[in-house]
Amino acid sequence: MIIVLDFGSQFSHLIARRIRDLGVRAEILHFNALRQEIMKWNPAGVILSGGPRSVCDIDYIRPQQDVFELGIPVLGICYGAQVMARMLGGVVRRGDAREYGREIITLHQKNDLFRGLLKREPVWFSHGDHVHMLPSGFEQTASTGVCANAAFSHYARSLYGVQFHPEVVHTKKGSKIFSNFLFTVCKAKKDWQIPQLKEQFLSSLKEEIGDSHVVMAISGGVDSLVAATLLHRAIGKQLHGVFVDTGLLRKNEKEEVAREINKQGFHDIRIADASQTFLERLSGIEDPEEKRKIIGHTFIHVFERTIAYDFKQFPVRFLAQGTIYPDRIESAEALRSAEKIKSHHNLALPERFGFKILEPLRDLYKDEVRKLGEELRLPKKLLWRHPFPGPGLAIRIVGEVTNARLEMLREADAIYVEELRASGEYQKIWQAFAVLLPLKTVGVMGDARTYEHIIALRAVTSVDGMTADWHRMPDELLERISNRIVREVKGVNRVLYDITQKPPATIEYE
Repeated sequence: MIIVLDFGSQFSHLIARRIRDLGVRAEILHFNALRQEIMKWNPAGVILSGGPRSVCDIDYIRPQQDVFELGIPVLGICYGAQVMARMLGGVVRRGDAREYGREIITLHQKNDLFRGLLKREPVWFSHGDHVHMLPSGFEQTASTGVCANAAFSHYARSLYGVQFHPEVVHTKKGSKIFSNFLFTVCKAKKDWQIPQLKEQFLSSLKEEIGDSHVVMAISGGVDSLVAATLLHRAIGKQLHGVFVDTGLLRKNEKEEVAREINKQGFHDIRIADASQTFLERLSGIEDPEEKRKIIGHTFIHVFERTIAYDFKQFPVRFLAQGTIYPDRIESAEALRSAEKIKSHHNLALPERFGFKILEPLRDLYKDEVRKLGEELRLPKKLLWRHPFPGPGLAIRIVGEVTNARLEMLREADAIYVEELRASGEYQKIWQAFAVLLPLKTVGVMGDARTYEHIIALRAVTSVDGMTADWHRMPDELLERISNRIVREVKGVNRVLYDITQKPPATIEYE
């Protein structure tokens, strides 16, 4: 087990993912987690993440001083390296020259952290401050032409700092560096393998639930499907599912989900048709946050009503959710915001019914959920469906949600996905979808002037959705998709392709 102390880096989850990929459990905690909070996990080591702040600020954020006195190895990355140097007596200064992007480091020592690497290695930098003077007892282990102390170590205390980011793919030997830290330095044990986790999950669910019953909202998305399947394997007929038809779903979504759920052998799934209710409550609403709140509260209302009438004869004690790790751990406020996130998702439902929350996937990332789904022998077509947001098409319609706008977007999105699947491009993409923009532009169809809507197409590649790059789509495929949408979707005369990365953009539009 490795603890990652999060200083607000956009890459904190990448650090945890790299560690888990090497077979070791990683947990993200707030940067100033107390000694007892860290040690209760019995970690083999601690990693201090990067962060957007400057160690040169008077009020710079820092971990507890005794994090360096735990008797276990500590690795500081970028800001984490700088904060280690300053707190232990070194000097950090704002640099005259900044390093962003690819650089070549020269290694001066290749034991421990850099064992098995070449003398010169490509890495990825993102910093403006420099460790000008090392603390007593530390040695320089790597440098660049600009950064003298690109890496440093105190071997006797097992303290290590790297100014670059080994967690990003641009650092070619990043996984090797992490492997060296985990197994050479920390002597960590491999304790994170999905096949073994499946059996642990099933055993713990059976023990926790006992003879009680569980109710769960099933959306047809990967997370809820895998969570429901895991529960079904553990408790069988004690699981009851509710599929809420919000009217904000993709084309033929309700029918496809119902068919696939039945194939999995679920015993008790109720479909609640509330499409008209959702549409009425969204009438005239344009603000994206207001839309989300209305959808969330309406969903809870429908879900609550279904439970009260359809499952009152069962001893339901648990409400299960498909919550995954990034849902409950936000990058800048890792531990402290986790409870707030959970209460937002659950709203008041558990309190009113006295339910206990059950989150079978709460420790997994999206790709780990898919691996677990494979262990549960779920169909590949279901596991590799692109993520679909809880609020549905409402947040892919920028502006007011109306029945006409929903139908327009539904048809455009269906054409988009159909063409991606037919071309074999769908499986290369993390997420792809169409968005209806709140704009109209002039066009010409036949000999007539038109003034109609714009559809934006979004397609991104990613590992877990925390960061994403736009997908390089073949020109001829984009042209075919655009031609079909304009030709077949009434009310649309222009199609755009979004080439923005995350960050700075989000994947979804609202």
